[in-house]
Amino acid sequence: MTDAMSASVVFCGALTYVYVGNAPNLMVKAIVESHGIRMPGFFGYVGWATVCLLPWLVLVDLMFFA
Repeated sequence: MTDAMSASVVFCGALTYVYVGNAPNLMVKAIVESHGIRMPGFFGYVGWATVCLLPWLVLVDLMFFA
């Protein structure tokens, strides 16, 4: 049970913390946007991260914890 909880914390915690809580990521976002390249906002990032990470969470759950 604790392994499944730990895996979900790692995968789902990456949905928000990596983008919001990490100053270097915000600096990279500002530099990229200053060159005219569009970057997603917070909810856009959460949407993309959900699309990319949620299937992996389900796959890992089915492979190791089922």
